Amino acid sequence: MKPATGRKRPPRLVARFVAISWRDLAVSFGPILLVASAAIWVAVRLIQPAPPSTLTISAGPEGSTFWNAAQKYKTILARNRITLNVLPSEGSLQNLTRLSDPKSNVDVAFVQDGVAPGSTHDGLMSLGSVAYVPLAIFYHGPTVARLSEFKGLRLAVGAEGSGTRELALALLKANGIVPGGPTKLLPLSGDDAAQALVAGKVDAAFLAGDSAQPAVMGKLNRTPNVQFYDFTQADAYTRRFPYLTQLEIPMGAFDLGKNLPSAPMHMVAPTAELVARDSLHPALSDLLIEAAREVHGKANIMQRAGEFPAPLAHDFPVSDDAARYYKSGKSFLYRVLPFWLASLADRLLVVVVPLIVLLIPALRVVPSLYAWRVKSRIYRWYGALIAIERSALSEHTAAERASLIERLDAIEESVNGLKMPLAYADQFYVLREHIGFVRERLTHNREAQQAASDEPGDGPQPDSTSPEPAVAEPKSY
Repeated sequence: MKPATGRKRPPRLVARFVAISWRDLAVSFGPILLVASAAIWVAVRLIQPAPPSTLTISAGPEGSTFWNAAQKYKTILARNRITLNVLPSEGSLQNLTRLSDPKSNVDVAFVQDGVAPGSTHDGLMSLGSVAYVPLAIFYHGPTVARLSEFKGLRLAVGAEGSGTRELALALLKANGIVPGGPTKLLPLSGDDAAQALVAGKVDAAFLAGDSAQPAVMGKLNRTPNVQFYDFTQADAYTRRFPYLTQLEIPMGAFDLGKNLPSAPMHMVAPTAELVARDSLHPALSDLLIEAAREVHGKANIMQRAGEFPAPLAHDFPVSDDAARYYKSGKSFLYRVLPFWLASLADRLLVVVVPLIVLLIPALRVVPSLYAWRVKSRIYRWYGALIAIERSALSEHTAAERASLIERLDAIEESVNGLKMPLAYADQFYVLREHIGFVRERLTHNREAQQAASDEPGDGPQPDSTSPEPAVAEPKSY
């Protein structure tokens, strides 16, 4: 029998073994690097910029309480390399106007509550209340029990644009006294109003803020024919005007020796808020509140120690950063590091934390992805190999068998040309053994079919023309 001829078999082994497949590693890392890059991009877009090194505050008239407070703020912020520019102003109303105007470049200001009731100021937020602004009313003549009794008199209600004037007009209006009526509302404030009262040029003077400090009130209280107005309806005023607080001047507060006042006196006072634009950097918000605590936190006749600053909001909402500070103080970084270094670390954490969150789980997945990538180059040949093996179980013509062997040779040639990491060499050799196994089955089936075709069946039938076979003689035993 003539042996069957077939294709020349490919080389037994031309595979390239390497310590690691960098291509597979790159493909495995690719999606993770892409996600990490996207996370960095989002973090950079959302990260807070570095805090500016310069701030501008609108304070009040030069020499006033809030002007002096702003100067102290300036010294405190300079410790952290922040320059604070202090602008003088006519008072709270001008401060608010500057804050509301983006072109004014004012970042923060002192604003007395109640200067703009009912109005909304988008883009502004409160860092908290920093002090009371007590309202003291002194007058000539007999005792006055209600503000409505000032109707028709001469009243010094504060300069135009001042918080004193706005508060005085609001309280007088609640008592039926409005501009343009029989009552003369004169634009005098501070020392001018006090001197006019002593000289008899006005019948009553509304003093607030600096003009209502204990020393000034004590001096006026000792002046003949001048009385201190007792807000006997203080509780009603604080309910009608929520931004007001009732204060009580204890007996003897002005002069213990002379027991002035001789009985507790009642006052009402709005609070002054430290108002900023909502674009204020969170780190600077913390610094300003910290400065306010150092400047306004001491006890005096009007307040207890530590009462201010406080997250008391009236005309403006307390910012989220301020609320966080009042609740938990400065963050850990700003407590243990210098301000500039903490600011840098705080911004870096915005990038580093998302990367850690993403990369730690991702690095656990990379080995599995790498293994799957390498094994997939081996496993993808098993489908074709199984199909050839199933075909080998059935009968084929010589041409069909030759086609199956050609397909098997092509698989073996491709497998032998693979680039495999050494760690997966065992699986590579197992695949080659399976290819050899299928080749043996094909060869065995081909030989079996050839042998079957060469074997006689039930024996050839004798030809009718052939002579009859001789009859064998019987053997004798």
